[in-house]
Amino acid sequence: MWTRETVERHSVDLRQFIDFRQSVLPGGQRVVEAYNSSGLTLTLLPDRGLDIWLATCNGLPLTWIAQNSPFPGDAGSSWLRQFNGGLLTTCGLTHAGPPETDPDTGERRDLHGRYTYQRAGNLAVAGQWTAVGGQEKYILELKGVIAESVLFGEQLRLERTYRLILGEPMVEIVDTVQNRGDLPAPFMLLYHCNVGYPLVAAGSRLHVAGERAYARDAVAAPGLGRWADYDAASPRYAEQVFFHRVKAGSDGWTEVALMRGDIGLSFSWDTAALPYLTQWKNTREGVYVCGVEPGNCLPEGRNAARENDRLQTLQPGETARSTLRLAPLSGADAVAACQARIEALQAAGRPVENCSLDDFAHWG
Repeated sequence: MWTRETVERHSVDLRQFIDFRQSVLPGGQRVVEAYNSSGLTLTLLPDRGLDIWLATCNGLPLTWIAQNSPFPGDAGSSWLRQFNGGLLTTCGLTHAGPPETDPDTGERRDLHGRYTYQRAGNLAVAGQWTAVGGQEKYILELKGVIAESVLFGEQLRLERTYRLILGEPMVEIVDTVQNRGDLPAPFMLLYHCNVGYPLVAAGSRLHVAGERAYARDAVAAPGLGRWADYDAASPRYAEQVFFHRVKAGSDGWTEVALMRGDIGLSFSWDTAALPYLTQWKNTREGVYVCGVEPGNCLPEGRNAARENDRLQTLQPGETARSTLRLAPLSGADAVAACQARIEALQAAGRPVENCSLDDFAHWG
């Protein structure tokens, strides 16, 4: 249906089928509406790190959103009060995890870092027909630049690309982070992907090709045997967090998926850049949102990451590149095919390297 010949015979403007459309909300926040004839639609927030807020596929909501969101970035407010929900909230770039005070400098760091408060600049949209696997496909990209910096301190620059392929229900997110300063900089990057009802509900299951799952703490330990299974919403549920040592194929990529019946959402990424997977289970009534969170770190904070030898550092001029793909699954065939891929990884994949989790083994 979406061959170049067919499309160009029927239209002179591909925005009829696929686009990134920029606009401004009444309060002044910029938004970018991404849509694809595959049925995938996304709302991006340039004033909140160019993250993803609303997301649907063929009308089915993929995520949970907070009341009255999206909130304008306010670094004077706490991260939890600024949490929009949405399909992607990026954590970092120098801290991901609980609030803490640096023991050497006295710097106070809020939950999950400063990235979410940063504005994207240099937004640009470009598309072209490209040969992919012997076929010509139309690929449309949105690019933007986000900086996390302070005078006499870190000078990090993230260049983000969103990539859509005409007719395919998938979005690819490519981030390149560069240390543009003259000092080494701590580097923590975690993709806080937030999934809501109806993808998450009683009977949902997280499928992971992995060597082992670990409970984060004493609260999560009792749920370790059922980490993959999700329950109905309940009042005052205490969140549980699990860490996974995933398996990857010969290309270094892994795939996990949250599935319920004949719907689901697939997450795949390059484990060389993102060796960790955090699973956030939060089936609390009303705020029923759960996380699937690939990262180059755990959400433990910079202090703990340094103490446990998990903290990555970018040297002056050094760059790091990561790629994450999100793909809704619609129908029994798509769900079964994804499950088969994950089972194949489980059987033949190798546990990822540079994934240190043994200090959590005592929780079971």
